Amino acid sequence: MLFRKSRPTVSDPTARPRRRYAMPVAVVVAVALAGTLIAARVTPAKKEEKAKAAPTLEFTPADVTVVELRSLARTIPISGSLAPLFQSTVRSKVPGEVRRVAVREGERVARGQLLVEIDTSDLQARLDAQVAALEEARARLSIAAKNRDNGAKLRQQGFISQNAFDTTQSAFDAADAAVRSAEAQARLARNAKADAEVRAPIDGFVAARMVNPGEKVGVDSALVTVVDLSRMEIEAPVPAAEVPGLRVGQEASFQVDGFGERAFVGRLERINPTAEPASRSIRVYLSVSNRDGALRGGMFAKGTLVVAQTAPSPVIPATALREEAGQAFVLTLEGGKLVRHPVELGLREEEAGLVQVKSGLEKGATVVSSRALGLKPGAAAVLKEAAAAPGKEG
Repeated sequence: MLFRKSRPTVSDPTARPRRRYAMPVAVVVAVALAGTLIAARVTPAKKEEKAKAAPTLEFTPADVTVVELRSLARTIPISGSLAPLFQSTVRSKVPGEVRRVAVREGERVARGQLLVEIDTSDLQARLDAQVAALEEARARLSIAAKNRDNGAKLRQQGFISQNAFDTTQSAFDAADAAVRSAEAQARLARNAKADAEVRAPIDGFVAARMVNPGEKVGVDSALVTVVDLSRMEIEAPVPAAEVPGLRVGQEASFQVDGFGERAFVGRLERINPTAEPASRSIRVYLSVSNRDGALRGGMFAKGTLVVAQTAPSPVIPATALREEAGQAFVLTLEGGKLVRHPVELGLREEEAGLVQVKSGLEKGATVVSSRALGLKPGAAAVLKEAAAAPGKEG
């Protein structure tokens, strides 16, 4: 009879730990799963709370700029003295004593108006002598003409030789030449007498009077200076490096000492072909319309010459520009948040602090123009007035 060894009733010591630790592992797994579910439910809530906790950026009108369409210009500074474009120093054409000076400095004169009268006693005597010489020459010509006509008749009848007739013809030609010479001398004498009355060559003002009655003057002596103030000219130096951008007809705006903020306009008329040896600058000449006669010669003018100008296009302050990785961009306020816009830039107007935007922005966009740091695209942002409006209504 076979006997089977019975299993001991006492528990196996090696089996007891299995039953003891199997239960805690299951609990840990369950707890982990429950934690994952809880975390999954809590995370969106935390994110929402975090989003609600993020502050909304508030900007004042001083922090933003509304994009406008404008023309920008690149300019160079100019300065110089004003001078009349047309002026004339009237000089004596004949010698003599000044009998009368009909004008004074500052008087307006018209073209052809008498300025200075020189004594004509000597000139009249010369004219009388030339007129007498002319009458004598004409009398001789009359006799020579009669002799020639008679000689022609006698030659036709064969009473005189050809040589005799040629002599009478030569005498006539000489008398005729003498008449023409006497007429020319008489004209010169008349012109000299007329030149004794010195008249204004242009409309304008008397700038200087160099003679007084009783003074002796010679040929080419300066008598009176007349200036036309209707058009003025500015002579100004510009850097030689700016010459490639200069063109005749370019516009300049300037101010003149004593006229406050009044702006005058001129145009580039001429460009000097050579540079100044000392400064290496180029002289330019600008004409200025002065119909009202407000400007005077010698006044100092200071302004700018426009060498380049854009068509009307979006313009922003230079302070609105930002850069990242070499790319220029701006931040705008759109739909309650900051939006990034890459932009292509054009001409800069340094004095006004403005920049042309060739592409990337449209008219009417609200651009952040303050120098605030740490602004990020997508951040909530509003204008302060827009945020305060609901509070006022409540």
